[in-house]
Amino acid sequence: MSIKSIAAKIFAQKIYKKTQLWATNPIVTQKKVLMELIAAAKNTQFGIDHHFETIKNEKDFAKQVPVRDYEALKPYVDQVVKGQENILWKGKPLYFAKTSGTTSGAKYIPLTKESMPFHIEAARNAILHYIHETGNAAFVDGKMIFLQGSPLLEEKNGIKLGRLSGIVANFVPKYLQKNRMPSWETNCIEDWETKVNAIVEETFDKNMTVISGIPSWVQMYFEKIHQKGGKPVGEIFKNFNLFIYGGVNYEPYRAKFENLIGRKVDSIELFPASEGFFAYQDSQKERGMLLLLDSGIFYEFIKSDEFYSENPERYTIGEVELNVNYVLIISTNAGLWGYNIGDTVQFVSLKPYRIIVSGRIKHYISAFGEHVIGKEVESALQEAIRGTNIRINEFTVAPQISPLNGLPYHEWCIEFENEPEDSVTFAEALDDAMRKQNMYYDDLIVGKVLQKVVVTKVVKNGFQDYMKSIGKLGGQNKIPRLSNDRNIVDQLENLPIIK
Repeated sequence: MSIKSIAAKIFAQKIYKKTQLWATNPIVTQKKVLMELIAAAKNTQFGIDHHFETIKNEKDFAKQVPVRDYEALKPYVDQVVKGQENILWKGKPLYFAKTSGTTSGAKYIPLTKESMPFHIEAARNAILHYIHETGNAAFVDGKMIFLQGSPLLEEKNGIKLGRLSGIVANFVPKYLQKNRMPSWETNCIEDWETKVNAIVEETFDKNMTVISGIPSWVQMYFEKIHQKGGKPVGEIFKNFNLFIYGGVNYEPYRAKFENLIGRKVDSIELFPASEGFFAYQDSQKERGMLLLLDSGIFYEFIKSDEFYSENPERYTIGEVELNVNYVLIISTNAGLWGYNIGDTVQFVSLKPYRIIVSGRIKHYISAFGEHVIGKEVESALQEAIRGTNIRINEFTVAPQISPLNGLPYHEWCIEFENEPEDSVTFAEALDDAMRKQNMYYDDLIVGKVLQKVVVTKVVKNGFQDYMKSIGKLGGQNKIPRLSNDRNIVDQLENLPIIK
């Protein structure tokens, strides 16, 4: 055992004990975080406008600070982008994480000197919890790859900006620099296909032990490694035993990954976003990710089915229930207040508080009142392929309200790695699984309002071609699992990728 792996185990024990201090005192921890945030920002423009000096508790905060998304907070953000100080948080932010907006073009998410360290520490602590639980630390001596955006940053009114993953790349600890791949030069390549090809060449003969990234883009890397070597990834990288991912659910990809790798590997799920690092998988034995309650973020939760009502209830950590779909609302030490990031979560444990990401509040299907969410379509697909040789590369679901013939239906556009032997039987299994997941959908099938699902096959690499066509190939970009309109499906059908 190397000195580095011994040191990692000692450090892991220390971090685990530190985590237990706040994880076992969640309500006190969250109230402390809120009051510290209020005290730090009471003299900012936002704090003055919302009378922070009078806020004494969570109820006061909910009364005085409305829930906002980026569009609603934009008047404040615009002032920060212009270089003004003390608007949402004291002083100026260190960085802006630039992301794609919906109605307002580019979004500029502030990262401050207070918030930035938590992005780094959370990813580190996820690995340390894995070491503490499993005792596996040998991987720290090998090479680690992180598929991410370019670390080259622009500047706007004296504040640097770039993709979150690119900004974080500038903060890799010195003790990991020798182990980290790809090279700085390769990481700076903007074109995703060119970048992945360069990464393959750099890493092919290296002792890769940890690989991290969004599953869909890591899959692309694995496929190219497999093509170059002519054998499973696990034979090329004999010591590769840990996959770290975030952004999308890994389960739909798991069978394909294990086939590409040639064996099973451990995995760690992360829940990072430009707005904050919210949770990570702290156990290989327990379901869900540990919600980070002591990381400069105060959390509130609104039930998804109440979110669009006039005055929905905002719940704090001590008031949440298991298996309820909540919209995640955050207030942070980067100056986001009552901020709706758009993600929905469910609690799978309350001791400690562990969550799963169930979807996006804007990504759902309710064309007929069924309100199907991302977690349900992913679970239904997993059920339909369980015990079969079917493997899925990618998929998305949309309603077809006005078919040329017959009743409306849900259309599943699926890119298969291994297609079903009997497509009719597969579609029936998928529909049956969907009916078990969502009782409203089941009622619509029973009531003959909808016909059973229709599966549309997408050609190999079809989704990659689609993402390339809209300028979103690679990086943190990902295909929505479902949508309440046919914008994506119609674009897929306009490309020569539908069988």
